[in-house]
Amino acid sequence: MNSTTIETPVGPFTILASDAGAVRAAGFTTDVGRLLALVHPALREEPRRRPDLGPTSDAVLSYLDGDLTAIDGVPVEQRTGGPFLAHAWEVLREVKPGEPVTYTGYAELSGRPGAIRAAASACARNAVALFVPCHRVVGTDGTLRGYRWGIDIKKWLLAHERTTNS
Repeated sequence: MNSTTIETPVGPFTILASDAGAVRAAGFTTDVGRLLALVHPALREEPRRRPDLGPTSDAVLSYLDGDLTAIDGVPVEQRTGGPFLAHAWEVLREVKPGEPVTYTGYAELSGRPGAIRAAASACARNAVALFVPCHRVVGTDGTLRGYRWGIDIKKWLLAHERTTNS
């Protein structure tokens, strides 16, 4: 597994990816150990520091430069305890930049309209921030709810996508 850190307007963004390029964890931190703890044990390997991760790093830089769809094709690899989470994460990748959904809407898109807490749990358990864009899920009243990397980063990401998408 490889790791790299990219500077962003809201601080460092670190990515852990397999040798094949699938992102296994990503977040707004330089703490590789914190990210490694998010990787499923069956996928966990000691990361090797790299100056960049080629197409994955390029996709993040393009996203930051305004190509909001650049991260869409980056492969991710997460494992879960059940099929709902895997499906919910796939659904979340289809939420368009600049068009956030509510937790209720996300549960509906995931095929389980009554599973609002399960949808929130899918966001909370997502290890690959940005690539599985849990920052695009907001409260029913439009307020920003929890985000592993902080509400200020979530606010910046949503503003970046709204401004760039206009």
